[in-house]
Amino acid sequence: MKSKFLVSCSVAALAAVSMPAHAQVEIQWWHSMGTALGEWVNDLAKDFNSKQKAYKVVPVFKGSYDESMTAAVAAFRSGNAPHILQVFEVGTATMMASKGVIVPVGKVMQDAGQKFDPKVYVPAVAGYYTAPNGQMLSMPFNSSTTIFYYNKDAFKAAGLDPNKAPVTWAEVAVTAAKLKASGHACPFTTSWISWTQLESFSAWHNVEFATKGNGMNGTDARLVFNGPLHVRHIQDLENMAKQGLFVYKGRDN
Repeated sequence: MKSKFLVSCSVAALAAVSMPAHAQVEIQWWHSMGTALGEWVNDLAKDFNSKQKAYKVVPVFKGSYDESMTAAVAAFRSGNAPHILQVFEVGTATMMASKGVIVPVGKVMQDAGQKFDPKVYVPAVAGYYTAPNGQMLSMPFNSSTTIFYYNKDAFKAAGLDPNKAPVTWAEVAVTAAKLKASGHACPFTTSWISWTQLESFSAWHNVEFATKGNGMNGTDARLVFNGPLHVRHIQDLENMAKQGLFVYKGRDN
């Protein structure tokens, strides 16, 4: 029989475990947190394990988000699903549509007699992982947001104020030109283009990325990022690329 697992915003996956009385229950927690974040996840598990002996959480790094979800799907099909699985935001719809695969975190907490209040989370975060019937499917573990980094030393060398980052795209272009003039081959680049330059861009400008409330209110949503604002922004990035101010490094990282 295939084990069901719980997914949580980033995470989740909880399967029923049948163990002899008094035996320590081992909980497999598959995640995609590498480097420093991976150490933090390991510390969380160690802290929990040190405070009681009934359960032992075993965190296992399974690679990128895509890799961990693919591995979990394969494990589920073979009847060896992890108990907890970290799933990235993009995989939420897949998990929602996978009937009988996951156990909603709300049900897990209710069955365990534990208090669980979705209202303690930021509404936009909680709403993303909540089914149309109001039941929260995942436990928000880490929710990503876009961050703009800049090199203060490079700013100094280019004659820019190292304590003043550009705040508009027009300023980014001007700043990138000065960085290029000072010898930089990659004045500006970004990861996750569709997320940072379309989704986040849309949110900042309060323009829809897709119909039906950005796809949250129906599966028949249509993408609408071909409007004047989006087109102009992508054209600006294209012009920056032609001038060597923006360097495209790939679709994700």
